[in-house]
Amino acid sequence: MIRILGIDPGSRLTGFGLIEVAGNRSICISTGCIRTEGENLAGRLKHIHEGISQILDEFQPAEVAIENIFMYRNADSALKLGQARGAALSAVAIRNLPVHEYTPTQIKKAIVGRGNAGKEQVQHMVKAMLALNKYPQADAADALAAALCHSHLRNQPIEISPRRNRRWRSL
Repeated sequence: MIRILGIDPGSRLTGFGLIEVAGNRSICISTGCIRTEGENLAGRLKHIHEGISQILDEFQPAEVAIENIFMYRNADSALKLGQARGAALSAVAIRNLPVHEYTPTQIKKAIVGRGNAGKEQVQHMVKAMLALNKYPQADAADALAAALCHSHLRNQPIEISPRRNRRWRSL
């Protein structure tokens, strides 16, 4: 049995989802959002770090899955997202936990089967896969989806693609 913490970073709302995996069965241990307020970015980042630290101390996950940054239309938003991600990762790094990063497309493909799935589809599949009574909040569902994605991919063999157009020379 292994505990995996999924994190969906955000500067105002950071989703988290903790699952326990035994074989091919996953159960939700805890899920929610770390809500930050105020205009002071440094204070919000501190709140994210402390929130993730508290979750790590309380639930003791063995591995962490986090959503990778994707480029927003607004560069300022991407920078703030990267800083929020860094605050969460620093809490994990202090505890020397293995971190696995997945793009939103990888997560959606692992959970829904399509890399361009909508938030509602992710929420629906997370609810079904974990047999939840209600739909989790969108950011919490994304965090649970990251954890589920990692649970599905963690024991997959690494795919090695053959080199194309490789020509062998005779000696």
